[in-house]
This record gives sequence, structure tokens and C-alpha cells, in this order.
Amino acid sequence: MSWNRKHLLDIYSLSKEEILTVLDTARGFKQVGRRSIKKVPALRGKTVVNLFVEPSTRTRVSFELAAQRLNADIINFTAEASSFKKGETLKDTIRNLEALTADIVIIRHSSAGAAHFLSRVVESSIVNAGDGAHSHPTQALLDLYTMRDKKGDLEGKEVTILGDILFSRVARSNIWGLQKLGAKVTLCGPPTLVPKSLESMGCKVTYDVREAISNADIINLLRIQHERQQHSMFPSLGEYSKLFGLNRERLAWTKPDALIMHPGPINRGVEIESEIADSERSVVLEQVTNGLAVRMAVLFLVNGGKGESFE
Repeated sequence: MSWNRKHLLDIYSLSKEEILTVLDTARGFKQVGRRSIKKVPALRGKTVVNLFVEPSTRTRVSFELAAQRLNADIINFTAEASSFKKGETLKDTIRNLEALTADIVIIRHSSAGAAHFLSRVVESSIVNAGDGAHSHPTQALLDLYTMRDKKGDLEGKEVTILGDILFSRVARSNIWGLQKLGAKVTLCGPPTLVPKSLESMGCKVTYDVREAISNADIINLLRIQHERQQHSMFPSLGEYSKLFGLNRERLAWTKPDALIMHPGPINRGVEIESEIADSERSVVLEQVTNGLAVRMAVLFLVNGGKGESFE
């Protein structure tokens, strides 16, 4: 097993072998999810804190269920019902949680680098559930799991990420993960959201949707990150949909077996038509299912990969 990390902070610092260890471990936990009794005692006696300072539904619920299925004790913490409202700092909050014997803290925060900061001031294991526009490692890992599950080895595969790249932590984490597994990445979207400078990450940048999706084995759509934009980056959602949205006409340009992915939440009728989002080509709901297995694997591994996992 190629994993000896106490934290999961980003994808950039992981090796190919470490990524594959997470994905292979997740495969076993996915089998657990198909059993009549879906729990294993891997984290029995451990305390996991869901520290979500930024709103979330899918990721927070997925981590909570992952911890439950590993038999951990869970504390759910939200900023709106906490001492953050009274001015307590993130550092003091995390140290108080650690004083309550928290073993693993899952953190989502609007500030890039929040998870890295916490990893330096506490002894608990830190798992990054999204920090600003910087990183979202478990989303990238579940995306990679889904791609490998459907397409096998990603070496040489053509993957297009279409949408708001500039403000997307999902895009950055996916780019690093895909490149480490040997995939070729193309980025596409409005020039204001996909600057040419992103080619420095080793990607191809194009503003021609047909060029971007015609040869793609996998098309990963991203929503517009309005909450991170200081001002509008394009005239209107209608114009974005008209120029870059995946509709039936554009779907006809793609390979018949090209996967359609989306991390959610989906803005139907903007980045993708409802009919396509619900089609057999779409693996959006499978991404959610795979995310649970991946997050179980991550919690298991940062705890040292010890304890009964699949028995």
C-alpha cells in the first residue's frame, strides 16, 4: 500500500501510486456499499469532525455517511451555528475541537490554504473538502475513480473540462490528477474564464467547443462559480448556454461512447440540457455513489489504513 500520509490536503502533492492506492482502496469500500449491512468497524472509537465553514450539501453529506459507515463518532459543525459568529478564529475553533479528542477533521473553507494551515497547528488528521478556488481533492479522486471504472487505464485518454476553469477548485484538482495518470487534458470555456495562462499547467486551451469535445473520451462540465466572482465574467447565462452549453446539437459532435460528467450542483439549461444530464451517457449519479466509497477510503487511509476495512 503506497500511503503513509496523515492528511489529504490536495492532489498536486500526491504521487501516481498514492492516487491509485486511494482508488484501489475505494473499490473495496464500494463493494461494502452493496451489502445488506453496509458498515465496517474501521474507525470504531474514532471521532470525525465535519467542519464546514462554507455551504455544502453533497460533500458534507457524503463525508458524514462515509464516517458513519466506518463506525466513527461524528460531530457536524456549521459556521452559522458556531462561535465563528462571535468572532472566534479558525485556529481556536480547531484547537477546541481537538481538545474534544477529534481524530480526523474534514474542513471546507472559502479561503484557499485553510486546510494546509490547520495541518500545521493541530495533531488531528486534516482532510480538505474544498478550500476556495484552490483544491477539492476528494472530488478529483471520485472523478478519477469514475473515469477508470468506465474507461479503464487513463493513459492517453482525451479529457475535456468545459466551463468555469478560472474559479474552479474541481478543475485544478482534476487537472493535476488526470496528468499524473497520463491523460491529455483540454480546457474550454469563455476566454474570461479560461485564460491562456492555464496552458502552463500542461493543458491545451481552446475556445472552440467543437474542437474541444469532438475527440474527447470524457467531457467534464463545470458550473459557473458565481459566488467566487467579484463581477460578471460574461454578459448573461443565456449567452453562456448558447455559446458553451452542452445541448443536443453539440452532443452529436461527440464520440458515441464519450462520458458526460458533472460534479454538481447542475444548472440545468445552462451548462447542460436536462435531457443530456439524465441520459445514459451521463454518469453524474454514479459520481455521487463513487464519492462515498472514495471518502471512506480517504478516512481509512489518513487514519493509518488500520483496522478492519472490508470484513
